[in-house]
Amino acid sequence: MSSTFRPVTLTETRDVIAWAAGGNTPLELVAGGTKRALGRPFQAEHTLDLSGLAGINFYEPAELVLSAAAATPLREIEDALRQAGQMLAFEPIDPGALFGGAPGAGTIGGVFACNLSGPRRIKAGAARDHLLGFNAVSGRGDSFKSGGRVVKNVTGYDLSKLVCGSFGTLAAITEVTFKVLPAPEKTRTILVHGLDGAAATGAMSCAMNSPHEVAGAAHLPAPAAVRSAVGRISASGDAVTAVRLEGFGPSVEQRCRDLRAQLSHFGETDELHTGASLEFWQEVRDVILLPAPEEHAVWRISVPPSHGHRVVETVGAALDIHAFLDWAGGLVWLSAPVSADAGAALIREAITESGGHATLFRAPPDVRAMVPVFQPQPAALAALSRRVKESFDPARILNPGRMAPGV
Repeated sequence: MSSTFRPVTLTETRDVIAWAAGGNTPLELVAGGTKRALGRPFQAEHTLDLSGLAGINFYEPAELVLSAAAATPLREIEDALRQAGQMLAFEPIDPGALFGGAPGAGTIGGVFACNLSGPRRIKAGAARDHLLGFNAVSGRGDSFKSGGRVVKNVTGYDLSKLVCGSFGTLAAITEVTFKVLPAPEKTRTILVHGLDGAAATGAMSCAMNSPHEVAGAAHLPAPAAVRSAVGRISASGDAVTAVRLEGFGPSVEQRCRDLRAQLSHFGETDELHTGASLEFWQEVRDVILLPAPEEHAVWRISVPPSHGHRVVETVGAALDIHAFLDWAGGLVWLSAPVSADAGAALIREAITESGGHATLFRAPPDVRAMVPVFQPQPAALAALSRRVKESFDPARILNPGRMAPGV
């Protein structure tokens, strides 16, 4: 008979996992549940619901550091930061719209466990780069911690980098400590209208190589652009290439003027001010602009920025897809019709030359069971992953098989 365990302390969490390890009993780890459909489907007899481990433990705005229990809602974290004029610089994605759930239901622990970062990653780094320390319980039932409250407080192995992106397969994270940054005083977004993928990649590269400190660069083909709630983007009915600048008011205004002049030879430019910019980049972050039918599979493809538009063109020549580019062309959000492999063979062949990786971000369970959801690893790296799993979770009880068979 299946059960759901809801611990509210570290000790209770450790006791449940130790019991499961002793009986080789698989556990599914959940908190907000917003990413439950991300990864391979697997069967676990019992559920470890960590939602009781919630609440901000300490927040020191002057030190740019915050610590919270892992199941603290992301909305609560962002509200506290907003009141202090600060932010999570890596701009974590809210997958509610993609998975048909309510927005804002994710947790801070889930953000780091899945290492999902938004448009500002090209400037601020990934989620894992902001995690200072964490407490967790391994699959052995042992509690442990890594890191601390400052960037330099990392000795021995940097386990923060290891658990980020492990999707709960190595340990149950119970507490996270991370750095935050001041929110920008002003935001401007330069728009270049009517570019195709190659020209847009050139424009974004030009912006990224300029001295103007770009904090976001995305390209929306017309079908994606018309879905925006921002009138200046949707009203044109054409493709839009967007470049974001942030910072102190006078600096942003000067950089915006200079960069618009620099980009003018690519085409007609326009400009969004702070309110519209915030709305637009949230649409990009949460993949709201992907014009895909709800039943279509969604891929998250990471390649060198110069290759993003080529992947779209290659896959689009064979499949009925929709796509847009983020990270200056380095991140492709792509939807494809659901088939036996949701286009996996074609997509992964298209990224072979560039050395990228493709994640099947959303698909029905039967497709995710048949297709490698995460980019298949070379044999040596796969063997290393199995040894890491063995070290943390020898009985393979934590989210078993979510990332790959045996992992």
